[in-house]
Amino acid sequence: QLQLAQSGGGIVQPGESLRLSCAASGFTLEGYYLGWFRQAPGKEREKLSCLNDLDDTAYYADSVKGRFTISRDNVRNTAYLQMNSLKPEDTATYYCAIRFRAEWPYGCWSLNYDNWGQGSQVTVSP
Repeated sequence: QLQLAQSGGGIVQPGESLRLSCAASGFTLEGYYLGWFRQAPGKEREKLSCLNDLDDTAYYADSVKGRFTISRDNVRNTAYLQMNSLKPEDTATYYCAIRFRAEWPYGCWSLNYDNWGQGSQVTVSP
């Protein structure tokens, strides 16, 4: 059974950093697109970043470009989102998600992800 277990959220001050983890079990991340999303109260879910597993090409939303970094450790079977220079507007629940690459050969950005982590709360407050 495919499972994604998230960890690493918390409360930080503006300018600080956090790293979110997304540990996969029941399968290996190789062969899967990886995405990170967030949703703030009263707002729509926002796509932040994704990673093509074939060539490790990463894509970022403008809102996080230059501050967030997506990565994957195939040995640990875990994905990460490194978040630097955090701002109060980054406060949200963050989700990792995956989609089997063979089902969608067009890259990680424009697809519907079908397996999700449980979410990690990130609060950025002075």
